[in-house]
Amino acid sequence: MSTYKIKTAYNKLAENYNLLIDHKPHNAYYDRPNVLKLLGNVNGKHVLDAACGPGKYAEILYSKQASIVGLDISSEMIKHAKKRTQQPNSFYVHDIQKPLHMCTSETFDIVLCTLAMHYLKDWNTTLNEFYRVLKPNGELILSIEHPFFEYIYYNSNKYFNIEPVSCTWTSFGFPIEINSYRRPLQDCINPIIENGFSIVKLIEPKPVKEFKNLDPKHYNELMQFPAFMTIKAKK
Repeated sequence: MSTYKIKTAYNKLAENYNLLIDHKPHNAYYDRPNVLKLLGNVNGKHVLDAACGPGKYAEILYSKQASIVGLDISSEMIKHAKKRTQQPNSFYVHDIQKPLHMCTSETFDIVLCTLAMHYLKDWNTTLNEFYRVLKPNGELILSIEHPFFEYIYYNSNKYFNIEPVSCTWTSFGFPIEINSYRRPLQDCINPIIENGFSIVKLIEPKPVKEFKNLDPKHYNELMQFPAFMTIKAKK
């Protein structure tokens, strides 16, 4: 699958994504509350926001007195992240599948990577780089699409394979094809461990009540079966 397709899709989405991200239910009232819970107190912490999108997490973490470096494959997303945070020198266009040449070893207290790892076929280079740039005892916070949800959603009959999949998103104002990789649970967990991390906590999240007011159908579904999974690991 072409990285170009992913980059092109997010460049097209960036304007509407940025406009909607503050209150889009799956982001604002499902992913973010659970990720922020795992992040805890970030006052004074140095955070790498890998695949930062339009900078919503960075905006929140800046407000909590963290310092941030943000990376994203989409140049349009980076433009919005710089504008949203008013920190133009802290964000870089970069594919996290490649070495993080702008990041010094043992620099960060936390690496945050939300809803992005499913765009990578091989997680090892990325996780190895996350390990390298973290300080001793630094923390990795990941949110990913839940492997059981993906298996059902994509009507797969090859659970144990890492396979390219695609779907059409319609909730950003126009239909757009999104390409990613579906993988089994073991291929979500083992690469984290094999690249030097110890898993501290795993959350199969539930939406918060604000989600119900905006999208009761998906709220009820998510209260019964998770779409995402959130992981905290330590170097």
